[in-house]
Amino acid sequence: MQSNQNISGVIERITYVNNENGYTVAKMKSAGYFDLVTIVGNMPSVNVGAVVSLKGQWKVDSKYGRQFAVSSFEEKLPATAAGIEKYLGSGLIKGIGPVNAKRIVRKFKENTLKVIEEETDQLLQVEGIGPRRVEMIQKAWEEQKEVKNIMIFLQSHGVSTAYGVKIYKAYGDESIQVVRENPYRLADDIWGIGFRTADRIAQNMGFDVQSYERIRSGILYVLSQLSNEGHCFAYRDQLVEEAKKLLEVETERIVSALGNMLKEGSLIPDEDDALFLPVFYHSEVGVARRLKKIMETDTPILHNHAGSLIDSVEKKNRIHYDGMQREAILKAGSHKVMVLTGGPGTGKTFTTLGILSFYRSLGARILLAAPTGRAAKRMSEVTGMEAKTIHRLLEFKPAKGYTMNEGNPLKCDVLILDEVSMVDLLLMYNLLKAVPDKAVVILVGDVDQLPSVGPGNVLRDIIDSGKVEVVRLTNIFRQARGSMIITNAHRINQGLPIRYKGAVNRDFFFIGEEDPEQVAQTIVSLVTRRLPKYYKADPIRDIQVLCPMLRGSTGAHHINQLLQEKLTARGGKAASVKYGGTTFYIGDKVMQIRNNYDKNVFNGDIGRIREIVPEDRTIRISFDDRIVDYDYTELDEIILAYAATVHKSQGSEYPIVIAPLTTQHYVMLQRNLLYTCITRARKVYVLVGSRRAVAMAIRNNKIAKRNTMLAKRIAGPQ
Repeated sequence: MQSNQNISGVIERITYVNNENGYTVAKMKSAGYFDLVTIVGNMPSVNVGAVVSLKGQWKVDSKYGRQFAVSSFEEKLPATAAGIEKYLGSGLIKGIGPVNAKRIVRKFKENTLKVIEEETDQLLQVEGIGPRRVEMIQKAWEEQKEVKNIMIFLQSHGVSTAYGVKIYKAYGDESIQVVRENPYRLADDIWGIGFRTADRIAQNMGFDVQSYERIRSGILYVLSQLSNEGHCFAYRDQLVEEAKKLLEVETERIVSALGNMLKEGSLIPDEDDALFLPVFYHSEVGVARRLKKIMETDTPILHNHAGSLIDSVEKKNRIHYDGMQREAILKAGSHKVMVLTGGPGTGKTFTTLGILSFYRSLGARILLAAPTGRAAKRMSEVTGMEAKTIHRLLEFKPAKGYTMNEGNPLKCDVLILDEVSMVDLLLMYNLLKAVPDKAVVILVGDVDQLPSVGPGNVLRDIIDSGKVEVVRLTNIFRQARGSMIITNAHRINQGLPIRYKGAVNRDFFFIGEEDPEQVAQTIVSLVTRRLPKYYKADPIRDIQVLCPMLRGSTGAHHINQLLQEKLTARGGKAASVKYGGTTFYIGDKVMQIRNNYDKNVFNGDIGRIREIVPEDRTIRISFDDRIVDYDYTELDEIILAYAATVHKSQGSEYPIVIAPLTTQHYVMLQRNLLYTCITRARKVYVLVGSRRAVAMAIRNNKIAKRNTMLAKRIAGPQ
């Protein structure tokens, strides 16, 4: 067996880093070796310019040649001016890039690191460095020292070093102490760290697998996973079974832990052995209670002579409502809460405008809202009135929560909420808390689309309760009948085969292709060349690829990589930053994948990377007309968005949509998914794939049932 050897030197270049496990490939200059030495191994947060002492073994890789495989390493600060300049210029410290590194080292030479550590104010003597940047450098220097300690601690327990910065931001200087005392806190407190990661740390630290802390955390993890699938609760037997699989402990231990959790209030029981996390229980009860209260509270704005008012609105605006649209406006004028639903081309927008005109004629104070920025913007364009996102309407402030609430209600007589199918339980509860009891609430949405990404099935549950007035528009208007997009959307919804051919100027196209790899290549050709040329379209702004799944050769992840390669400027001095397995470039189309209340950016929002600032370790992204800064450590919140999943597209419309559909997607081939996908296209829809897959999706009308009691609560007694 080969014995370990020791070598030392200066890191000259980082070739590759895996942010998940700290595996690094680097080039090192070492005394006694003419060429740079290739070193490989887990070396979390090692930087260019660092002086390192390594222990390991030489090996010969068949592809990459002779390498030094590192088993352990120790990092020391560089001692020479040249080494310090390289070290600081590598992007290690936020606020110091290559230019500032050169200026600082020119001023302080070998004393540079001592100045940064002990006499930071002296940096003000350096050209281009002001008080704000000094403060940034000081903070970043202290942070990187502590983060390195955390990363080494995590690595010693076999855990991803990518979480080091997040842990430090959550717990500060107490990070290692917190993790040592109860690593399961990580799963509760830090986004991106789930139970499995926390459990791995705990097991490596010797925590008892039978401990209450572990079992409690595992139960909460199971409930969290179920909520990610849309469920608001778990049945006791279901929860015990899933927790048992995850934790591999005796049933009695899980039942005992459940008893403790019920006593401490971290779970709430309900009928039929349902167990809720408190936030979902109170939200579900709260939505039902608020809807009932609003419906039973009289308001002077409701009108007994709605018919004559509608006649005058028609006459004034020289328009005519058909029977169902007229009924919808009548009911909106005589009921406190009403749902307006229907598919594309049935006149939901036209009817909503009629409801608006009706209430305007009464002098009502009207508020318009939608769950996403795009949906709100579209609502504003159509109505000519300001529409806000729900978060903006409720004046959400990160540290304080929703400013508008039961104690500070919205000032309105009528609230019209669009795209309700994508509003989840928690958001609906926070909205209804802020709605005055006397207000009229009009809920507009297509109940046949996919339900919300978040927990609950709010729109369907409100309809199914039987207690709220519902108008379902079904007539497809003449101008919409010429659209194959709309015709096929309704055929899909009715379980009928789609029509593949139509008029010359049709808006729906099908390209038959069975081979998944060829499907992906066809999509690349359509996005980058064929459609932009024919429709004079911008391939990034106007075209959106929507995939049933994230994984696979026709999944969003793979197609994103193919499109990014064709659509971004690379090479030369093109700015880029790598995070995980993705390299981001200026101009990239990206999507936010979690609600970030501090940044006021939400799950599903699409933006463009406008600037990459290595010196500040920052990416600047534009969302509509707003620029938002992301630190490099926050890049796990964004993904490439040239292609997105259908689920993430809810509430959005795009001029041109391209969708792959192959039997490779069989687990996701559902009628409501295909229906939602086709209704995202405003002008052109191109389906690429197999007719067999399309037929499978249309036949499969099994809507996955979500665990929710909202319909029953609305229907039941107060």
